[in-house]
Amino acid sequence: MSEWLVLAIAMALVCALVLTITTIRHRRVAADEDTSETPDVIEYMTMMVGVVYAIVLGLAIAGVWEARGAAEDSVRREAQSLYEVTQRADVYPAAVRDRIRGEVDAYVTHTVDVDWPRLTAGEATTPEGGVLLGKLRTDVTHQSPATELQAQAYQPLLDHIATADDARHSRTQSSGSTLPGVVWFGLLVGGIVTIGLIFTLQIRRSGRELLLAGLFSALIVFLLFMVWSFDAPYGRDGVDSAGPFQDLFPAVSVTASR
Repeated sequence: MSEWLVLAIAMALVCALVLTITTIRHRRVAADEDTSETPDVIEYMTMMVGVVYAIVLGLAIAGVWEARGAAEDSVRREAQSLYEVTQRADVYPAAVRDRIRGEVDAYVTHTVDVDWPRLTAGEATTPEGGVLLGKLRTDVTHQSPATELQAQAYQPLLDHIATADDARHSRTQSSGSTLPGVVWFGLLVGGIVTIGLIFTLQIRRSGRELLLAGLFSALIVFLLFMVWSFDAPYGRDGVDSAGPFQDLFPAVSVTASR
């Protein structure tokens, strides 16, 4: 089921629940109950709870957004560094050049085809990616420069491999959820309490008030969905977050997807 379909169903259900409870409560109000005014203390408590929850929700959104950006940056650095290795290897003889590029292609294929589905599922990556990258590093390290041009490219090649290795470690260590369970508990309970406070304001069954109550409830659900979606740095499904690899190594990406 699509994430957007889940969001639409959740928003519709919450809105329907809030409007139904409001309507039922209005029908059960005593004839002499004054619904035109709300005690000042209730308005103050409602305002404070809403402000505190908005601050917590905003911090949660900022946190998962920053984690998503850091994860995307690690992927870009890893893919760009490996691409630079394939380009700088052009100064070596054909046999060496093809071997280096073949090892890079094998690593990229394994990353997109094997590691990425595990990343989006919240699972740990396989150690094979580290083995393939280590093999590439060893091969480049043991390739003695035979010309001045090769000598100039030798150290940058090692630097790019080291950068790719560092980016890989950052990627594998940031594949899990960004927010701890206690934060999620607070967000969900806070959302329920915030929506529940609607019923303390003695709203009537006018179209304007019902519309605002429904929109407010839908907004809370949408913001929680946004936090949940961004809480997975590499997405919930598919390999869309592997875009830098697919852009820089299109042939390998097509082969991996078949």
